[in-house]
Formats: sequence, C-alpha cells, structure tokens
Amino acid sequence: MGDYWTTGRNTGSTTTGSARALTAGLIMVGWVALLWILEAIDVATGNALDTYGISPREIAELRDVVPAAFLHSGWEHVASNSVPLLVLGFIAALGGLRRFAAVVVTIILFSGIGVWLTAPAYTVTLGASGVVFGLLGYLLVRGFVDRRPWDVLIGIGVAVVYGSLLWGVLPTNSGVSWQGHLFGLIGGVAAAFFFRRPPARRGPDNLVTV
Repeated sequence: MGDYWTTGRNTGSTTTGSARALTAGLIMVGWVALLWILEAIDVATGNALDTYGISPREIAELRDVVPAAFLHSGWEHVASNSVPLLVLGFIAALGGLRRFAAVVVTIILFSGIGVWLTAPAYTVTLGASGVVFGLLGYLLVRGFVDRRPWDVLIGIGVAVVYGSLLWGVLPTNSGVSWQGHLFGLIGGVAAAFFFRRPPARRGPDNLVTV
C-alpha cells in the first residue's frame, strides 16, 4: 500500500516538555548544590581550593580554567551567583541538554582563557559569574540567531530581569573580574552562533505509513 498524510495533535509533546523541564531543573539544582559543597570544602580546608583559581599568563594555570568556574571566594560570593545561574541555566537547558552542555563548555573556555590572557598580574580569579554572564548573552541572542519568535520573547524577558548585570563587564570594581564577565558574555554570544539550530522544515503534523 502507498503512504498518505494525516494531521493530528502530537499528544506526546506535553509529556516530553515536562520531562525536559524536570531534567533541566534537577541538573541546575545539582550544579548549584555542587558549588555550595565545594565552598564548604574550601572553608573547611582553610581555602585550599583557591589554588585552583586562574593566575594569568602562567602556562600551568591553563589547567585551572575549568575548575575555577566552580569555585568561590566565600559564602557571599557563591550566594550571589547561585540564583542567576539556577534561573538562566534552567532556561537554557530547556533547549536541549547536549546543546546546553556544549554552550556551557564554550562559555567556560572563553571566560577562563580571557581571564588568563588579560587579568592583572599576581591575581587569582575564580567564580561562576563568567558562566552567568555567558548564559545571559546566549539567551539574549539565541532567538534572533535561530529565528525563533518564542526564544526572542524569552530573551526579552531575560533582558528585563537580568539586563542590569551587563554593567558588570565594565571595570568599575577592582575586586571583581570584569574580564571574566566580559569574555563569558562573548562566549555565550559566540555559542549561540556555534550551536545554532538548523531552520525548521515545514511539513505535515504526522506522517503515517500503511
């Protein structure tokens, strides 16, 4: 027999969306919990983990680009990053976990290497704020890059709530790594282009073969 087209509602879409939201939420809660656990270990060991922060322009310090993104310099520091990381990470992860992982890795590398190249000498930089700024940049431009109206609206909503963070890319506070913020933001925008979705193909709702 031949093939024919039929139309109908995809009844599995709601279930799939709920499962994806649950998975994204669990991942981000686990990530933020890990940051607090690592800070507790750091405090308990007399800040022993701070050695994994990034010291600029030392070749051996390139290995600390990744771990530095998971460490902080105190409870106030980790607390300030937890909520925006949880919210922005959750929204970004809803777009697909493999894409999310690739975006996060790109952001961490951009932010960390940018710090390694440009931070003042004799400083140590650590914290998840580079990832926060990267996810912010990613969400702001993703909808325009993918040409998806819904993601554009999400980006606008993110801009309304977290747009003021963008001031953090300016060198206004000597104790804050504006370099990590700036290069994280650049990494997030770059990731939106690196991992852009292919244009959606138009077609029928369902194809049934008999």
